[in-house]
Amino acid sequence: MRSLALWKVAQASLSASEFSSAGQLARITATAVDLDQDSLLVATERKDALNDSEATVTIWNIGGDEGAPTLVTSFPTPTQLAANPWSKGTSKGTARTSNPEIVSLHVLPDSHSLVVITRAGDITTITLDDETPSAEVVGSVDGGVLGAAWSPDDTLLVLVTGEDKLILMTSTFDVLSEGPLHPKEFGEDAPINVGWGSKQTQFHGSLGKAAAKSSIPPTAIGASPDDDGHARISWRGDGAYFTVSVLEGATEIEARPRRTLRVYSREAALQSTAEPVPGLEHALSWRPSGNLIVGTQRFGNIPGESDIHSEAGSGLGPGRDGRHDVVFFERNGLRHGEFTLREQYPLQPGQAASEQRKWGYRVREVGWSSDSNVLSVWIEREDGDIVQLWTTGNYHWYLKQEIAAPSGPNGEPGRFTSVQWHPEDALRLVLTTASDVIQRTYAWDTFASPSQPPVDSGSVAVIDGTSVLLTPFRSQNVPPPMASHTLSLQLPSELQPSQVKRTPVPVHAAFGFSRELLAIIWEHGVMQVYDLKTRLGPGREKIMDPTLLWSGWLEGAGSSPTYRQVMFANDTSEDELQVAVLATEITSDASDIVSIRSLAGQGLSATAVGLPAHNGRLVLSRKLLWEAPSGDIYEVNAETKSASQVARFPEFCFWTAHGLVSGADSDEPSSLYIGLSHGSKLHITDGEAQRTLATNANSFTLTPTFLVYTTTAHVAHFAPLKSLAAVLKTPEVPLPEFETRRVERGSRIVTAVPSTMSLVLQMPRGNLETINPRPMVMEIVRQDIDSGNYGKAFTACRKHRIDLNVFVEHDQEAFIKGIPSFLDQVSDVDYINLFLTSLGQGHLPAELVARICDQIRDELEKRDLKKYVNSILTAHVVKRPPDHEAGLALLLRLKESEPHLVEDAVKYIIFLVDADKLFDTALGMYDFSLVLMVAQHAQKDPREYLPFLRELRSLDHYYQRFRIDDHLRRYEKALTNLSLAGSERFDEAMTYVEKHQLYEHALSIWRGTDKYEAVLNIYGDWLFERREFRDAAFVFRQANRPEKAMIAHEKALEWQELFELAVQQQLSADELKDTAYRVAEDLVSKKRTLEASAVLLDYAKDVREATIALVEGSHFSEARRIIVLHHRPELMAEIIHPGALECRSRIAEDLTEMREQLRKQVNRLRELRVRKVEEPEAFYGVEDTELHNVDVMTDISMAPTMFTRYTVAPSAVSKTSSKRSSRSKRKLERKVGSGRKGTVDEEEYLLKSVSKLVARFNATQADSASLLPHLLQFTDEHRAEAASLQQELHEFSAELHEAVDEIWKKAPESEEKAEPAPAMDSWAARMEAYEKQKHTNPLDKVPKPELGKPDWKLRLPDTRRT
Repeated sequence: MRSLALWKVAQASLSASEFSSAGQLARITATAVDLDQDSLLVATERKDALNDSEATVTIWNIGGDEGAPTLVTSFPTPTQLAANPWSKGTSKGTARTSNPEIVSLHVLPDSHSLVVITRAGDITTITLDDETPSAEVVGSVDGGVLGAAWSPDDTLLVLVTGEDKLILMTSTFDVLSEGPLHPKEFGEDAPINVGWGSKQTQFHGSLGKAAAKSSIPPTAIGASPDDDGHARISWRGDGAYFTVSVLEGATEIEARPRRTLRVYSREAALQSTAEPVPGLEHALSWRPSGNLIVGTQRFGNIPGESDIHSEAGSGLGPGRDGRHDVVFFERNGLRHGEFTLREQYPLQPGQAASEQRKWGYRVREVGWSSDSNVLSVWIEREDGDIVQLWTTGNYHWYLKQEIAAPSGPNGEPGRFTSVQWHPEDALRLVLTTASDVIQRTYAWDTFASPSQPPVDSGSVAVIDGTSVLLTPFRSQNVPPPMASHTLSLQLPSELQPSQVKRTPVPVHAAFGFSRELLAIIWEHGVMQVYDLKTRLGPGREKIMDPTLLWSGWLEGAGSSPTYRQVMFANDTSEDELQVAVLATEITSDASDIVSIRSLAGQGLSATAVGLPAHNGRLVLSRKLLWEAPSGDIYEVNAETKSASQVARFPEFCFWTAHGLVSGADSDEPSSLYIGLSHGSKLHITDGEAQRTLATNANSFTLTPTFLVYTTTAHVAHFAPLKSLAAVLKTPEVPLPEFETRRVERGSRIVTAVPSTMSLVLQMPRGNLETINPRPMVMEIVRQDIDSGNYGKAFTACRKHRIDLNVFVEHDQEAFIKGIPSFLDQVSDVDYINLFLTSLGQGHLPAELVARICDQIRDELEKRDLKKYVNSILTAHVVKRPPDHEAGLALLLRLKESEPHLVEDAVKYIIFLVDADKLFDTALGMYDFSLVLMVAQHAQKDPREYLPFLRELRSLDHYYQRFRIDDHLRRYEKALTNLSLAGSERFDEAMTYVEKHQLYEHALSIWRGTDKYEAVLNIYGDWLFERREFRDAAFVFRQANRPEKAMIAHEKALEWQELFELAVQQQLSADELKDTAYRVAEDLVSKKRTLEASAVLLDYAKDVREATIALVEGSHFSEARRIIVLHHRPELMAEIIHPGALECRSRIAEDLTEMREQLRKQVNRLRELRVRKVEEPEAFYGVEDTELHNVDVMTDISMAPTMFTRYTVAPSAVSKTSSKRSSRSKRKLERKVGSGRKGTVDEEEYLLKSVSKLVARFNATQADSASLLPHLLQFTDEHRAEAASLQQELHEFSAELHEAVDEIWKKAPESEEKAEPAPAMDSWAARMEAYEKQKHTNPLDKVPKPELGKPDWKLRLPDTRRT
């Protein structure tokens, strides 16, 4: 759907003195491109009219696109006639004598020299880097040169000589290969015939078996009369092969000469010979991409020679007279399609136009653009030369552009002397006439309608010769090359160009903004405006019915401007119809001119505004905007005839658009300019700031709310215009993430139709695809919801599978208020059900869903309960949780009033809800008729439910309900009904309570009754079994069960409450004493020795056992007090003295154990810190954090890696299953940091261990402080142990204090704080956070412990004996 648009035109004329020397004629004959200097080298030839044996070649340099010609050098060279006076053979004698002497003009980039090869055989080089370049003949080829071609990499040169030889040379002109020009063999790729693939065995359809026998005899194959007789050479784009086309002379077998095409390898080895093609001509070009070799073929009879060769034929292809095809060959020489040229010259039957051009025209040359997309066909007509540009898409060849040669100074037909594509700038074409060099640059453009909703038609125009293919994509998607309407263009004779009297190919077309208008311009200054009358909606009338509104000449500003672009400036009505036309004078110093022309009837008034530069471009906008080649954007004012700059792109953007963004604060919209450069950069600007959206964009389009663009990554982006305006206001903020959609590889945007929410894409092959992107759909849906057009929005959501929750999410309160309007427009029951189901299955809050369902249900019940019964049921069911009972209650109500509707309603609700759930719900409503109705329509087996229902019917009312609730596992409700079934079922109720642990509900039922204490009793038993003794004791007290309460208190070690009850219950002294001994034993086991001594003294009256308990708990002061209080001094030596020594021994053992642990751990910490400094990589390991996101490992044993340091021990081999459960992951995390030796967590583990050791020593100090005073008051042995203990405590305290200070001493660089871990709750995230913190100093994680005050320090007397 793309067309070629003319971008730049540059023309340079050589000095008049070069062509006006007396007695001499000079003309431009060849060009070459100097890629290093970005310049064009032009060669001219001058021949003496009296002496045709020598010619003068002059080389000119034209810098850039528009540089003035400068002389490089000039040198004489012999002509072909002087070098080959005998060359009049059969193959060469047909060559025309007016051919230029230069066969090849080429720049070698390595040496930066120009190589000139002439027909006389001279090879001349010119070093371009010299200050005064001079020509040097480096060699000469005997017999002259008929054809020459350089390989694409400039390393090889192929020559066809006048001696019928094919020579392959290097870039230094060393001969690599020399062979005959007309070999007899086929080549290395000769096909092998095995019989079954022959023509005689193939199917020929309606032609029958006669087609298998038909073949063209060799005598019927000849060359076209238009053949110039010269050899042609063409290389494939990769330089691996080249093809040679030569005219074979007549032989005994072949009565006439014919063209033969051969393919050679890079080493000049013959690969294949093309099949004989009658009427094949001299034109030859190999497509750079390598898949096609192009030539031309004539068909039918030769004009003026229809009676000649009546038996052998004309030598041309069999077919219609005048047919002229561009034919394609594969590398193996086989034909591969063709297309017919559209040249038709008015001839009388059997009459030739001229001797040289029997059909009135002939094809001079064909050529491919460097990107293989455009084929140029140089046609020489009687009335002047033209160059046609053809492109292909979807297996159709389009004629996109036509270039006519300018007429001569005396009005003679214009002739081109050379046509050459630029080797790097793909769409740049260099053409020369005898005195001018014309450079034309094209660009791909899509002529799409910019109309906006509601009149957006999505029309696209494609130029194909003199036809314009029109398709409105809003109504139809017609795949190319077909179209909805084909507009045939036919200019009257007075509007046809003077060079070629016929209707040429238009150069540009544009659609109107407000109406379906189409403006078409021709380069020579003619314009036509059509009213397309496009049908936008469905209907039976024509999709388009164009009528011509205006046709005529454009009055140019100057003698011969080149018109390049047209655009509507105002198209609101026919009275105010204005068209803006962009034109440029061909001269190099001319600037662009934009003419604003008002078309009223057949009148024409124009206002021309000069622009500051040339080769600019009009911007697609309702305003008149023009972009300069520098990227500056100007707004053109027709009234003041001036242009003022309004914005700027960082570079020239050929594809541009202007959009308006409505602001929230101001009523006046702001401007947004979008531009796409040839470098695939998409720029936006508002006149103040500019941003680059993408660097790989290949197309874009603008809708009222979105900028849609595609990228070479095959993704379509949808950028809201308001977001782009906000981005420009905050240039420092990164670009937001726009909504995207994957598209097919190589897709480009054709147009967008907002009204139908569609985007039309074209694939590289040419086929179209229409998609409905979610952003465009959602925009229209939101607009419809805001305007209250719920029906249209609902239809769009259904068609494009949009979640119907959008109605609520967009504006909850507005939709709730508009529910009556919504039901008016969406009145179909199925649609309402679909909407309600979407609400229930969506992610909206349950309260909101219930609110909307209730309002819709209420509104439907008011309107027609019978009609909307299914929708009402749906409203009950889709709630969260579903209200099945309300739905079944509605069925019960309908059963009484509308019994004929119940059956369908039951079937529908069974369709919505699982039948078993619905059966249970009906059963829970205690209505057996409803149960039966549901069961019957759910097709349940009667043997499954009838016996159960019969059993239920035979039971009492409340016991029946109990059985139903128990069946439905509604245990609390079942217990309530069972409690109402009578007192005789109390024991069953208690059993039921114990079975389902319904104690709290049972207490609430029987509270205030005589059965309350019984319920409490079983509740207490249940708590006692769960070992909740304290709560059980409280419950037993409330249940008046003191015996059970005492047992519970004893188990809970609540001895005060126990003995309170024991005394209240008047237990005997022996029982009380036994209880005291049991309780004291349990208290001592729990280290509650003080309480145990109190129990033994108060209730067992046992001073000895009480003293033993106190000594065991190191309560020596209390023990001594009790001994003195109860007058038992013998217990001092019997219990307290040995107990004190035992306590001192226990403290000494603890100190020894702590000392060993401290020394071992301090030494290990020193080793780790030395290793961390000397070998940090070995200590920490180098690990890729991305591995933490990989949850799959093989079962193959493998060597431990650095990652093992954070997972398992270094000596272990990782063996794990392919997946880990959550529990195993948690277990693994606990292993990480467990402090095993060899892991990076060991240091942190050791620090925590030392901290625990300090806490343990603080507890030991407290025990020692309570023990030492007593040791000093006892025997000498005790005093000696006290001194020893105090010394041990002092030594260990000093050692521990020193170790703590050493361990928790930070290095200066370790003061920095670690970065916080990411707050993500996943195993991979936690492991990644742990990995990031592995370099964190463990001292930052473990605080320094504080040693307790040494309260054990006492002034001891000298305990040594004298």
